[in-house]
Amino acid sequence: MDLSAIKNPAFLKDMTNQELEALSKEIRKFLIEKLSVTGGHIGPNLGVVELTIALHKEFDSPKDKFIWDVGHQSYVHKILTGRACDFDTLRQYEGLCGFPKRNESEHDVWETGHSSTSLSAAMGMVVARDLKKSGEFILPIIGDGALTGGMALEALNHIGHEKKDMIVILNDNEMSIAPNVGALHNVLGRLRTAGKYHWVKDELEYLLKKIPAVGGKLASTAERVKDSLKYFLVSGVFFEELGFTYLGPVDGHNYDDLFENLQYAKKTKGPVLLHVLTKKGKGYRPAESDTIGTWHGTGPYKIETGDFVKPTNIAPAWSSLVSETVRKLAREDDRIVAITPAMPVGSKLENFAKEFPERMYDVGIAEQHAATMAAGLATQDMKPFLAIYSTFLQRAYDQVVHDICRQNLNVFIGIDRAGLVGADGETHQGVFDIAFLRHIPNMVLMMPKDENEGQHMVKTAIDYNEGPIAIRYPKGNGLGVKMDETLKALPIGSWEVLKDGQDIAILTFGTTIPMALEAAEKLEAEDVSVKVINARFIKPLDEDMLHGLFASKMPILTIEEAVLQGGFGSAVIEFAHDKGYYQSTIDRMGIPDKFIEHGNVNELLEEIGLTTEDVQKRVHRILPKKQKRA
Repeated sequence: MDLSAIKNPAFLKDMTNQELEALSKEIRKFLIEKLSVTGGHIGPNLGVVELTIALHKEFDSPKDKFIWDVGHQSYVHKILTGRACDFDTLRQYEGLCGFPKRNESEHDVWETGHSSTSLSAAMGMVVARDLKKSGEFILPIIGDGALTGGMALEALNHIGHEKKDMIVILNDNEMSIAPNVGALHNVLGRLRTAGKYHWVKDELEYLLKKIPAVGGKLASTAERVKDSLKYFLVSGVFFEELGFTYLGPVDGHNYDDLFENLQYAKKTKGPVLLHVLTKKGKGYRPAESDTIGTWHGTGPYKIETGDFVKPTNIAPAWSSLVSETVRKLAREDDRIVAITPAMPVGSKLENFAKEFPERMYDVGIAEQHAATMAAGLATQDMKPFLAIYSTFLQRAYDQVVHDICRQNLNVFIGIDRAGLVGADGETHQGVFDIAFLRHIPNMVLMMPKDENEGQHMVKTAIDYNEGPIAIRYPKGNGLGVKMDETLKALPIGSWEVLKDGQDIAILTFGTTIPMALEAAEKLEAEDVSVKVINARFIKPLDEDMLHGLFASKMPILTIEEAVLQGGFGSAVIEFAHDKGYYQSTIDRMGIPDKFIEHGNVNELLEEIGLTTEDVQKRVHRILPKKQKRA
């Protein structure tokens, strides 16, 4: 079958299970081949092939609503809804998005890139359906990892209370990005081995009614008997006690099993939870055998061997640089405890976990809990290191404000993937953290120019005992600079001049420093003298250096790979205003007021006007010709 010829899922309605099996193999082959070139979320999608096909055969999208939690498992859905022909552009600039995208297809009814949102969104759609009396099925598809998120548990509680018709598909592959943790994971583990509870209930009622003479009386108490039975057959009866009809566990790779249970779910009133067991990475041995989450999402790879295609002789990853420096310091400081919300692999904390298992906590997809747990540790004179992606730190904003900063606790936050991340797009670009952290009292925020300065900033954070402190670092690898053997703490709020100049000062930090230095060299050839300052402390600012710059009446250009509104440039403008430098010239470059979509980072920087050439043009625009040196 030519997958690129698919326009909508209607063709599935007349297919036999045997034909669906053949289609499943074809889709897996397609995904393995396409993603070997583009990269992407290979493991999650190989695991939901049969489940996605079954859903589209049994229900009628887009009238019936499929809400993919997290969204990285929606590739099969995209193929069945007419987008196979676009897979060569997956996660590339102006290409197919790696997550559901409402403007891509009418079949994408909910956009997501963060976990645990599907149940709340589904509840909103159910309420709208019932008010409009439109009658469609609402089907959130949520993973066992995402189910541990607090928002998902809040939604389960409300859905069970309201008793509205909804079919929740629990895609249980025993993993999220990394192996799942927690008591709920253990509950699901018991359910996996408990057998099919619902069918046993029904069969018992049928048998009771068949018994002569006493059958009627026994049948009248069948419900009570069945309710008692569930305590023997379903360990914990977690979902039933929340108000759901629990079906399963179901073999998520068996069409007979899937269709039987989906049809039963359609006839059941009130909220239903269909527990589907799937194998992450199914059909591709390297992904199937993955036990730590390496194949959750990848770059390009060699199909035959599963080897990842990576450049040689590259510098260490930023995540590794930070976590390994923390590990080095933890050997001398037993106060250090590492915490991560389901990202031990992405945050490169595996080695820390091996060396200090009693001081490493993966709390699952629970960013709010992770932040407040870190605060609790800090009250007891420990030194918690909270490793969290910038995009996921957004979810713990209240905890950072209320529990960490308000109490001025010594929590060290490692903000991974800060800045543009590229292929994962809008939901994952780490461009908001400066704006939402800078205004919080007591917070110290810094970003290094290279990995050598990065290791010293880790030392700075561990030594700092006056409140919360955070270091931002980007996705990808360092610059390959020479590393100092001895770690040192940097003076809080101190900047450094990287290149002197007299005509204009560029204040920047982190990933944009090489661009600023390159622009400065090119401007020198045009007889423009540029001072480049590594503004490594975003908060507090280096006030002494700023006073000097403003006193010299030198124009200032700030550059940041972060949103302009409320960002570093805004802080410099606020300083100028508060200190009375009303006549100063200050210009800003950064991320404009819009969400940045997926694509290669360099292409995205070019699109938003944040390149070396753009810096040159901006400097020329700022400087009147009469100010240029003769």
